[in-house]
Amino acid sequence: MIRKKVLAHDRIRSTGKGFSFIPHRFLIDGFLQSLSWQEIALYLFLVLASDRNGLSFYGDRTICATLGLKEGDYIFARSSLIHKDLVMYDGTLFQVLSLPKSTHKA
Repeated sequence: MIRKKVLAHDRIRSTGKGFSFIPHRFLIDGFLQSLSWQEIALYLFLVLASDRNGLSFYGDRTICATLGLKEGDYIFARSSLIHKDLVMYDGTLFQVLSLPKSTHKA
């Protein structure tokens, strides 16, 4: 077994007052591996931009500009995240959802 030790005691991170959170299951249950880099970038953006309920109202243009995505790539990534049951989108508002029971590999 690998023994862990803190490498930089003065840099231990804390959650502070923010709400950003990605569960460990995102990695170990294959969600990360099932996503393209565009989907990962969009998912991370939405996690960082969302409130405690996973809600974010950033517009398409702002997201594309921030992530450096072309509109087509953004729309494909958004559709894929919706299809994989990771986010919902009503045309104005995103909600990052709790992780489904399993990955939805396309």
